[in-house]
Amino acid sequence: MEVKKVKWFKVADSRDAIEWQSNRMALVEAGGKTITLANHNNEVFAFAHKCPHASGVLADGFIDATGSIACPLHRFRFNIQNGRNVSGEGYYLKVYPIEEREAGIFVGFDENSWLNIFK
Repeated sequence: MEVKKVKWFKVADSRDAIEWQSNRMALVEAGGKTITLANHNNEVFAFAHKCPHASGVLADGFIDATGSIACPLHRFRFNIQNGRNVSGEGYYLKVYPIEEREAGIFVGFDENSWLNIFK
């Protein structure tokens, strides 16, 4: 089984340094890519910045009562932890590993996928 190598990018010095919107989400840059961060139940999550259905900007959506991310365009909902579509449409939201370290908040990309972005 192939072990995935992760390339880590610092996105903020701390959670307090992130410019959170009132919906507890923010857009940040990581490795030349725009991603969305969400602050839910005192935990930070990272995922694609656009909905896989119609490219709605997810940071303009909301986190529902179950902790799912809802797209602002059509209200498609995605599990904040694994990206699975929970409203039944069959789409998948790309999620990224995130680590809060003493040096700051870091988001990881699969090294092979990250290299393919620039080809």
